[in-house]
Amino acid sequence: MQVSEAMTSVVVTVGPQHTLRAAARLMAERGVGAAVVVDPDQPGYGIFTERDLMLSIGKGQDPDRERVADHLSSDLTFAAPEWSLERAAAAMIAGGFRHLVVVDGGELAGIISMRDIVRAWVQDGASCELPGAAQPSATSRAEG
Repeated sequence: MQVSEAMTSVVVTVGPQHTLRAAARLMAERGVGAAVVVDPDQPGYGIFTERDLMLSIGKGQDPDRERVADHLSSDLTFAAPEWSLERAAAAMIAGGFRHLVVVDGGELAGIISMRDIVRAWVQDGASCELPGAAQPSATSRAEG
């Protein structure tokens, strides 16, 4: 299965001058964990994630004064729509990311998250039995 089959093509975008609170509000309204940062004056894309917001708040920074531009990672990995989900997952693991911006021919095509990948695998019938792990009985599943 390819990234194009699991990614979200309608993406929340913010500008680099958005406050952290404004970006967080947009992300919360859409129920997403990341927004793609688009700067009309600069080529390329950035990403702002809920993790970036938590780190800022944890440092005591004011979300109404801090700008998205000051919280962007310079070490970004982009995915291509034709990548396999395995390749995207491997890139996320290697980089410690939970989201990848998907770019096709230099244009924003979408975003893919770990959740999107797992959802696609499960819908495709993937399953994993852990060796030595107790499988839940029918009664314990009904009780949970």
